[in-house]
Amino acid sequence: MATRSALTTLIELAQRDTDDAAKRLGAALAAAEDTEQKLQMLLDYREDYARKLDAAQVAGITPLAYRNFVAFIDKLDNAINGQREVVKHAHRKSALEKTAWQASERKRLSYRTLNERAAAETLRIENKRDQKQMDEHAARQAYYKR
Repeated sequence: MATRSALTTLIELAQRDTDDAAKRLGAALAAAEDTEQKLQMLLDYREDYARKLDAAQVAGITPLAYRNFVAFIDKLDNAINGQREVVKHAHRKSALEKTAWQASERKRLSYRTLNERAAAETLRIENKRDQKQMDEHAARQAYYKR
């Protein structure tokens, strides 16, 4: 089994890796949330603009103004589709970062478990040695009392 100092070093390194992975995961989740908010903003803007088109058609609109409205809605639709791809990419990155964090955390916990087992084994050996010394002392005491 590895020495306690080596395990302590491994635990510290694994903790740093886990912390770094957690920071990356947090950043990825924040970025995904940001991309979703931007998509929602575009969807809301498109809906609002479509309502304006409907209102303009009811009030009467020139063919040129109608073409401008429709062209702008098409541009919004393209922007929305592009933002949906950005959202997908952000979610994929978040999933990858989550997997990396989970792997780091498993590694850290494994090292910690090994360290705990090593400490328990050391304690067991010390207790056994102490018991042996106490038994020898008691035997000597009994021998000299005769």
